[in-house]
Amino acid sequence: MSILAKAEQRFAYIAILPAILMIGGLLMYPIGYAIFIAFHRTNNGLNFRWVGLENFTRLLNDPTLWRVFGNNFLFLVSVPLVLLSSLVCAALIYEEAWGWRFFRVVFFIPSVISTVVIGTLFRQFFDYDGPVNQILASFGVAPIDWLARGSSSGFVIILVLVWSGFGYGTLILLSAMTSIDPTMFESARLDGANWWHRIRYITIPLIAKVLAFLTIINVIYTFLSLFGLIFVLTNGGPGYETTTLDYFVFLKAFSGFDFGQGAALALMLAVITLSLTAIQLWVARFGQED
Repeated sequence: MSILAKAEQRFAYIAILPAILMIGGLLMYPIGYAIFIAFHRTNNGLNFRWVGLENFTRLLNDPTLWRVFGNNFLFLVSVPLVLLSSLVCAALIYEEAWGWRFFRVVFFIPSVISTVVIGTLFRQFFDYDGPVNQILASFGVAPIDWLARGSSSGFVIILVLVWSGFGYGTLILLSAMTSIDPTMFESARLDGANWWHRIRYITIPLIAKVLAFLTIINVIYTFLSLFGLIFVLTNGGPGYETTTLDYFVFLKAFSGFDFGQGAALALMLAVITLSLTAIQLWVARFGQED
């Protein structure tokens, strides 16, 4: 290696040093500290006592954890709904249905709105004196306290997840559809295939891997990224009816001041995330091999 090449290599290391320090300080240190806390008991963050796997065993024996875990599985109902609505909208836009230019923009708007704004918006909509109950009252239906009951509040959250997620799914599926040879659709039309047949026998088989990718992305989001929405919309209530795993970490660590269990649950969520990410990478690699 020449002197010039060595100098360039040293300069490259120096150039990336600030980024390495920033990543180490803002990412690696908190992760390491969380792992440390997960195996200790502390109430104030100053005194620590080694307890080994006690935090994990206490969590796994806590019935509330399994109830919260069940809530996340309930919210997974939104995933097939997002896929279905995304597929229908993408197909309509791809085939340039009436107003497709306008809806191409409108459908994506929910995906760029802040989670806090979305939560506040739907909280106002489904408030006891909100627009939804006013519309129901015009049809003679008694007002419903949507966010004060477990069944109805879960329905609202699923509705929000579908509304806020189908725009991104539409964009991804529309991009996948543009890679399909248009002559395949033209041939299908000439053979008498209707819109549903073209979707079922041409579009879905050819974008199956993209649908699988989108499914995994939505599952990861449903398991690990609902904190902001739950915090604004229902605050986890009533009771634990709408509490999710990531929100339960917050309750354990900052409401119950049990930082050990909070860190342990965060590590368990990290394992779930890594597992789902590995599946996602496998799906992507499987698609490339084909």
